[in-house]
Amino acid sequence: MRIDIITLFPEMFEPVLGDSIIGRAQKSGAVEIHTHQLRDFAFDKHRRVDDSPYGGGMGMLMKAEPIALCFEHICEETGSRPRFIYMSPQGKTLCQQRLRELSAEENIAILCGHYEGVDQRLLDMFIDEEISIGDYVLTGGEIPAMVFADALCRMVPGVLTNNECFTEESHFNGLLEYPQYTKPAEWRGMEVPEVLLSGHHANIEKWRREKSLEVTAQKRPDLLKTTE
Repeated sequence: MRIDIITLFPEMFEPVLGDSIIGRAQKSGAVEIHTHQLRDFAFDKHRRVDDSPYGGGMGMLMKAEPIALCFEHICEETGSRPRFIYMSPQGKTLCQQRLRELSAEENIAILCGHYEGVDQRLLDMFIDEEISIGDYVLTGGEIPAMVFADALCRMVPGVLTNNECFTEESHFNGLLEYPQYTKPAEWRGMEVPEVLLSGHHANIEKWRREKSLEVTAQKRPDLLKTTE
């Protein structure tokens, strides 16, 4: 998978996505992440990418043309049209199921918004989907883009050492993850559940399923409405 990120602050991404699991995935070639400085596609001497909104109001809006030029440049680089996603508080809230669906895409472009938003004409003409990471507003789209890219990359084959690394996690199958334990078997008077020490795989799987349902009912009962 190739991910292209259109941003005013490309330097923010390397410290987050250039290390750990996602960094290793880029080095192995499992994923590619490219950032694009939006100001490089501005066409005045001040490299302005924003202007005041028609009709008045607070703040500035991101101009359509620099974004369009940057996206068209990405299309030329990739030889195809990536799915273009705008990180926006007006978008549908990101969930694991949507990540599973989007992980089938070969190329995704992400627009990081700023100021009071983006000229609606750009959104109407170019954007395929708006995605939010929650019902709150941040100072820009860079942090949401990092969250989205990180969560998406983990679903790409070859990024994690074993698919079970994400299929067993919270939200993948609609439930929260079961409790987990590591050595020692007894810690400060608290013992690991005996079933996990038994070596009986069927019983362990049964226990994990029951605990997942129990934890979900306690912490996120809303998720049980969509779980078989």
